[in-house]
Amino acid sequence: VQLQASGGGLVQAGGSLRLSCAASGRTFSSYAMGWFRQAPGKEREFVAGITLRGGGTNYADSVKGRFTISRDNAKNTVYLQMSSLKPEDTAVYYCAADLRAIATMISWEYDYWGQGTLVTVSS
Repeated sequence: VQLQASGGGLVQAGGSLRLSCAASGRTFSSYAMGWFRQAPGKEREFVAGITLRGGGTNYADSVKGRFTISRDNAKNTVYLQMSSLKPEDTAVYYCAADLRAIATMISWEYDYWGQGTLVTVSS
């Protein structure tokens, strides 16, 4: 599985961004997807996950109500819509594929990772 994340950039606090992650190399609907982020000097943390067909989603408490994960299996793409962004959301955001298809919150249980896209939120 190859994953290509995009959509990061610089945005003011309160603004919105949509991240995309395009997948290839395996039937996209056969694995769950997740988004993680890593801020400078911090551990990588779970942001959101989505099951095979999008019927199940889960979120970190810090982003609930502000971020929405979705997927389009016809386009082999998972999205992360981010709204009401805060400076503490600044991080490199990574998409990841979970071949066990449960959209776990645990990073080491994901099998494939994209290269990351930088989101910077200015105050």
